[in-house]
Amino acid sequence: MTQMRLVVVGASGRMGRVLVRAISEAPDLMLVGAVDQPGSEYLGRDAGELAGLPPLGLKVSDDPLTLFAAADGVIDFTIPAASVAYAAFAAQARIAHVIGTTGFSPAEEARIAAAARHAAIVRSGNMSLGVNLLSALVRRVARTLDEDFDIEIVEMHHNRKIDAPSGTALLLGEAAAQGRGVSLEENGVFTRHGVTGPRRAGDIGFATLRGGTVVGEHNVIFAGAGERIELAHRAEDRGIFARGALAAARWARGRKPGLYSMTDVLGLTDF
Repeated sequence: MTQMRLVVVGASGRMGRVLVRAISEAPDLMLVGAVDQPGSEYLGRDAGELAGLPPLGLKVSDDPLTLFAAADGVIDFTIPAASVAYAAFAAQARIAHVIGTTGFSPAEEARIAAAARHAAIVRSGNMSLGVNLLSALVRRVARTLDEDFDIEIVEMHHNRKIDAPSGTALLLGEAAAQGRGVSLEENGVFTRHGVTGPRRAGDIGFATLRGGTVVGEHNVIFAGAGERIELAHRAEDRGIFARGALAAARWARGRKPGLYSMTDVLGLTDF
C-alpha cells in the first residue's frame, strides 16, 4: 500500500511538533500539510524546522481545506472549536480524522457526530495505547465488583492544561460507568466542598490536580471494606500520544464513515 498522506493541524503546538517528527520517522506515512490558526506567528515557517528537524519543504498554512483535499487523513490535537471546523472539512474531503482534542461541549460533540456520517473519525480523550488498555481494564473490573467497592479517579497534569477533569479521566469514568451499567452524567461527582455528608453508594468521584510539567497521571481506585485495588497510568513523554494517533490513522484509512474510538482501533470492544 502507498504511503498514507497526513496533515497535522495545530502544527505549532507541543503535540503538533511531536506529530510532525513522528510522521517524518515513519516509512509508511508522509506529511503533506501543516496547519495553524489564521494570524499565527508561525504561518509560512517550515514545518520541519518548527519541529526541530531539517527543512521538509512544507510551510505552515492556514488553508486546511486545500491541504485536506490532497490527503488521506488529518491528525488533530487542537481546541474544541477548531476540531469541529476541521471535522466538517475532513467530512467534505472524505478523509480520516483522528481527534485527540478534549473538552467538547454536548453541542460540539453533536457536530462531530454529524461529520462522522461522511468520514471515519477516531476520537479519544487519550490516544495512548496504554491508557486505552487501562480503560478496558477499568470497565472489566467495574463490571466484576459491585457497589461495595467505591470508585474514585485521580488525575494530575501540567499547570497549563485548560480543561478539568482531563479527557482521559472522563474516558476512564465512562469506562467505569459502562462496567457498572450506569450513567456517568448521573453518577459522576466532580466537586466536593464543605459538609458533603456520607459518600453516596454508586458515585464515581473525580479529583483534579494541576502543577508543574506533569505530562499526565491517572489513578482509578476501587476502594472496598479492608482492601483497595488501584489501576494507574503514568505518561512520561508526549510521543506515546503521537504513536497512538498514528496507529488510529492507519486503522481508519479506507474505513467506512462513522465515529470510532481507540477501543475499536485496539479491538477491545468486547473485553
